[in-house]
Amino acid sequence: MGRGRLRIYLGAAPGVGKTYAMLSEAHRRVERGTDCVVAFVEHHNRPRTEVMLHGLEQLARTEVAYRGTLFTEMDVDAVLERAPAVALVDELAHTNIPGSRNAKRWQDVEELLAAGIDVVSTVNIQHLESLGDVVESITGVRQRETVPDEVVRRAGQIELVDMSPQSLRRRMAHGNIYKPDKVDAALSNYFRPGNLTALRELALLWVADRVDEYLQQYRGEHGIRSTWQARERIVVGLTGGPEGRTLIRRAARLAEKGAGGEVLAVYIARSDGLTSASPKELAVQRTLVEDLGGTFHHVVGDDIPSALLDFARGVNATQIVLGASRRKGWQYVFGPGVGATVARDSGPDLDVHLITHDEVGKGRGLPVARGARLGRSRTVAGWLTGIGGPALLTLLLTHVDANLGLTNDMLLFLTLTVAAALLGGLLPALASAAVGSMLLNWFFTQPLHRITIADPKNLLALMIFVLVAASVASVVDLAARRTHQAARLRAESEILSFLAGSVLRGETSLDALLERVRETFVMESVALLERESDVDPWTCAGSVGPHPPSLPEDADVDMPVGDKLALALSGRVLPAEDRRVLAAFAAQAVVVLDRRRLQEEAEQARALAEGNRIRTALLAAVSHDLRTPLAAIKAAVSSLRSDDVAWSEEDEAELLEGIEEGADRLDHLVGNLLDMSRLQTGTVTPLIREIDLDEVVPMALGGVPEDSVELEIPETLPMVAVDPGLLERSVANIVENAVKYSPAGQPVLVSASALGDRVEVRVVDRGRGVPDEAKDRIFAPFQRFGDAPRGAGVGLGLAVARGFAEAMGGTLDAEDTPGGGLTMVLTLRAGPAHPEGLGEVVELVQPERQAS
Repeated sequence: MGRGRLRIYLGAAPGVGKTYAMLSEAHRRVERGTDCVVAFVEHHNRPRTEVMLHGLEQLARTEVAYRGTLFTEMDVDAVLERAPAVALVDELAHTNIPGSRNAKRWQDVEELLAAGIDVVSTVNIQHLESLGDVVESITGVRQRETVPDEVVRRAGQIELVDMSPQSLRRRMAHGNIYKPDKVDAALSNYFRPGNLTALRELALLWVADRVDEYLQQYRGEHGIRSTWQARERIVVGLTGGPEGRTLIRRAARLAEKGAGGEVLAVYIARSDGLTSASPKELAVQRTLVEDLGGTFHHVVGDDIPSALLDFARGVNATQIVLGASRRKGWQYVFGPGVGATVARDSGPDLDVHLITHDEVGKGRGLPVARGARLGRSRTVAGWLTGIGGPALLTLLLTHVDANLGLTNDMLLFLTLTVAAALLGGLLPALASAAVGSMLLNWFFTQPLHRITIADPKNLLALMIFVLVAASVASVVDLAARRTHQAARLRAESEILSFLAGSVLRGETSLDALLERVRETFVMESVALLERESDVDPWTCAGSVGPHPPSLPEDADVDMPVGDKLALALSGRVLPAEDRRVLAAFAAQAVVVLDRRRLQEEAEQARALAEGNRIRTALLAAVSHDLRTPLAAIKAAVSSLRSDDVAWSEEDEAELLEGIEEGADRLDHLVGNLLDMSRLQTGTVTPLIREIDLDEVVPMALGGVPEDSVELEIPETLPMVAVDPGLLERSVANIVENAVKYSPAGQPVLVSASALGDRVEVRVVDRGRGVPDEAKDRIFAPFQRFGDAPRGAGVGLGLAVARGFAEAMGGTLDAEDTPGGGLTMVLTLRAGPAHPEGLGEVVELVQPERQAS
């Protein structure tokens, strides 16, 4: 049995009609006689969607109990047993209730597909895992339910369900998506026109990329090499010359003229690594093309026109942009050039643009060759071989009657010349050729022992010998220099790649960078020196190694960076060619230093701003919230002391009760203010010990009415590692806040459960809840949510609760209560498990502890 096929209706936003489109497709399939069932569809009480379920077979759902509430999920076993041809499964990114068969619904779908059942499902663009950060930056809402992109990409069909923002907002206003009481909040928050437009663009681009993948796959499977102009793709051929920036900007303007145009810049290097391109210029051009929304590619190929055309056809490009040749007129005798060759071989499916620029006809230029650094021993060996070798060979040939002939003698001398080139480079080889030719003329060419040459053939042979020897020596020396250059450039590229990677990764360790400099250049110590002005003394911003230089003048190598910074190295003197890489290190060190200081300044500014906000809010709290209970106490005391009124016992008791309540409120407010002050100054030092939750949580409920809280703390819970006092204050603040917002007659539920090495305390209310974008703000100091009345508190309860939780190594987060309301989740560390056999000891010790 083969694997089932997956079809997905991808929506740009909630309410665009994904479920409706899926049900419409189901009706069409049923009419064609397909065995199609509804495995799970959520109509969200939308009448038009609910009507579409009529006439379709719906499978019963399975019930899952979680925290005392029953929830319904898709019954995977029932679907597998029914084994339909097609199953409808709504909301692919849905997270199943804990205790279900799988954690995510897409995993349920994978089981159905593996069983050979075709599945039709729905998902919104904001639920794709790779787009979570992008969607959060647009809407301000973090999507907790996500599905891996690969799951959606594997679908056989993806159909975009789209709707203009204006139409979607009209549907929302007419009540076709949410209930009337939620319409205004939705339109003013998540369903703003800008949000919907951005989500729509994300969906269109994602689907367009998926369609492009299908097209590339089809072209590859069918061996199609010609260009299909379904989308404008412009390839820019770069040489590393200064004209590259002009070409990139011109290509970007061409791409803007067509919707969805794409720019791909490509630099083609020869496979032997010999190039006249400027690495610095290529880096600038890479940055430019990426800033303009394009991509940069590096391709190796010996035949540049063929490699460029192969690349263009491989990416299904429609246009190629090249610069007019920089070669001088006489250089065209070597060939027509890259531009003319590409234009000739491009064929009718590729348009080639030759762009003029300021560098036309100025010549390509060549890199300055640097001598090979062969070392003293190799140089000496080369000179000895080049000069002493011919002398020894002459002595050997003149004392051995071998009669090899002039040709063989020349080959032997040529061998010594090649050896001198391999060992010492060009100069020893040329010297060997000169000495060898003179010795051949004197000892082996008629007339012997005379400089003159009688036979013209011998003269020609000697001239050929000198020419071949010089040519071979030049080629060998060139190869040695190129090998040295390639090795050096490779080392430099690795170093510069490390620097570029550290910039992208945001590494901020100055010591690590200076240590890298010391290791790269084999130095004893490295220091980054700075000064305020030209007359101020130098100070050390960072250093590694023993005895780092304190002044640039004391260093073996001094690399200035502007007028106020310098990188000083001690250990040895660097050659001039190494200073280019050292300059890159110095620039990066300055960037790291500036970034570190900016972060420190930002932290200080943040702390100052937070302190100012706390002080301002504290003054406001003292001026109003603290005066309210004081005013009530003052009024009650003044009434009791008044001689003009004869108070009854009931009146006196009521006034005294008011004084007591006001004092309790005042004590609670002052306690929260002091706790917040301790948290802000970092003076909270928790005394962690193991304790049972049922010893602490009931004590935290003393400040709320008895019938306002339901407590469910299982006795089987493990002990928690906490500070009992801080935990009691934290739970008390959470519960008081929940009771304040919970409707009358609906008690707050306080429950606890163990999850691995953590214990969760959940405080559940049935109030109006908190929007996702406000869930983090309610934990900020001096924050009241919604229309909480003044005098109900200074807005520190949850801030203090989270601060105490984090001080104990726990967390405090807010979640939506299923069915409406807010759930506070306090996560604490469980104590280490006790070894078997210690249970009886604990039981014996516990009563004594309670009695004490």
